[in-house]
Amino acid sequence: MSSPSGELAHHFENLEQQTSAAQLGMWAFLATEVLFFGGVFTAYAVYRYWYPAAFAAGSDEQLVWVGAINTAVLLTSSLTMALAVQAAALGRRSALIRYLGLTILLGLVFLGVKVFEYRRDYLEGMVPGVWFNPHSNTLEEWAKRGIHPRNVELYFVFYFVLTGLHALHMVIGMGVLGVQLVLARRGWFSQAYPTPIELTGLYWHFVDIVWIFLFPLLYLLHD
Repeated sequence: MSSPSGELAHHFENLEQQTSAAQLGMWAFLATEVLFFGGVFTAYAVYRYWYPAAFAAGSDEQLVWVGAINTAVLLTSSLTMALAVQAAALGRRSALIRYLGLTILLGLVFLGVKVFEYRRDYLEGMVPGVWFNPHSNTLEEWAKRGIHPRNVELYFVFYFVLTGLHALHMVIGMGVLGVQLVLARRGWFSQAYPTPIELTGLYWHFVDIVWIFLFPLLYLLHD
């Protein structure tokens, strides 16, 4: 089957111009994503400055080794995504299919670990709102340190908002990768125009970079 993606759109003079326009569009989109996450990070920094002990206490409740595993998983997925981009550029269809599949699999592993973490947070009473009900020994420890539980709850608000938004972006990325995997199996991507895979790679790497910031902020924050 010929590759529709390799055909030049009628409003472009050549594939180079089409590629440049697509790349510019993706970078513009990623710039809006930086602004989006930047606002949340700024709010986090402000409240972290106001309640340093409470935010450190919230971070102490996290399992660092779990966050480290997810970091390793995402870094590995960046590698497989980069290999998928390379395979597309070289016209290696079987390798492209393989690496796209591995990237999706690693994304599923990451989300599975997050489900494990969210379940643990729920059982520990750390979910903000009506579900926020830490164990008595935890409350006693916070009281000894002069920490108000509601300030710790604020940390978990940011934790769930930030990790939830990141997970949502991963789900979107995996959806795009899934579509591209199906199209790759049908031979839609040619060596002449691997741009769709490259742009998805940019998005995936951006999502991974966001996690590189989240990991120390949420898991390694201490007094």
